Amino acid sequence: MLAATASAALYRDPDVFARERQRVFSKSWQFLGLEADLAGPGDYIAETLAGYPVVAIRGQGGELRAFHNVCRHRAGPLVSDAAGHCEGEFVCRYHGWRYALDGRLRSATGFGVSEGFDPRELGLFPVKIEAWRGFLFVNPDPDAATLMQTLEPLDVLFGNRAVPTASLRRSHDLDCNWKVYVENYLEGYHIDAVHPELAREVDAGRYAVRMEGAIAVHEVPAVSGAAEGLWAWMYPNLAFNLYNGVVMVEHMRPLGHGRTRLDYLYMHEAGDPQIDAAIVTSERLTAEDAWICARVQQNLDAGVYTAGVLSPRHENAVAWFQARNAQLMAG
Repeated sequence: MLAATASAALYRDPDVFARERQRVFSKSWQFLGLEADLAGPGDYIAETLAGYPVVAIRGQGGELRAFHNVCRHRAGPLVSDAAGHCEGEFVCRYHGWRYALDGRLRSATGFGVSEGFDPRELGLFPVKIEAWRGFLFVNPDPDAATLMQTLEPLDVLFGNRAVPTASLRRSHDLDCNWKVYVENYLEGYHIDAVHPELAREVDAGRYAVRMEGAIAVHEVPAVSGAAEGLWAWMYPNLAFNLYNGVVMVEHMRPLGHGRTRLDYLYMHEAGDPQIDAAIVTSERLTAEDAWICARVQQNLDAGVYTAGVLSPRHENAVAWFQARNAQLMAG
């Protein structure tokens, strides 16, 4: 019997995304940025990931720490920029409460001595942070397994490959639910129909995806003369694509139940002419995927389609993804 797809309602209902934030994204490792962005004590980067505002900082002793970018007073932001520097403390941008870089409340501006007020109980909300090969990841779940327990299969695939240090960034907003795009990434079934130039470079008939833990590894047989690469995806919404010496990190970020942002980070050797060709190819593939994913979302929203079936040969990773989501949402 063929596996059924997930219900169309899961891609349309804002309440579903609200539950996904709590049961998927609040308990998963999310890509934040580069360790090199936190070069010295007091340097910080900040992002909003699936609705969770997060700030990561290099401490005075060189340690990495991360917190929700939320003051304990009345939820003001600790920092307002995507990157910057703190001189030894966070100062809330709303009422000026001050926090040490380890999250301890130093000063509740204007409170003085108040009965029942204990600064030790009002430190910042911590977020787990770990680095892997120069990439930073955060996880809101204090009980989460280590990052390496998730990334071990990918680490083995990377082997002794060095990650280049020069970087370029691009972003694209898509009119679709985040799962629509992820599922599109998790199969090569659509290549012949959607990506005609790519179809000339790879043997789509032998394209396969195998699961190793939380990592989906794409096996992409190249036609004669085409370069081999590595395409791998990490649950729930991150991909690493290695091709012609360029490492591309693709973060599939939900902006809401019907909007998704693709953040691309291209790591390359300085002066490498391959980077221009890599970006041109990436932009073309993204435009093609954005078009089909938006049309799929429109059809899901139309209310005619409720569910379909999955190919056991071509969509095994999609079935795995949908089953894992269902398990987490039910838990």
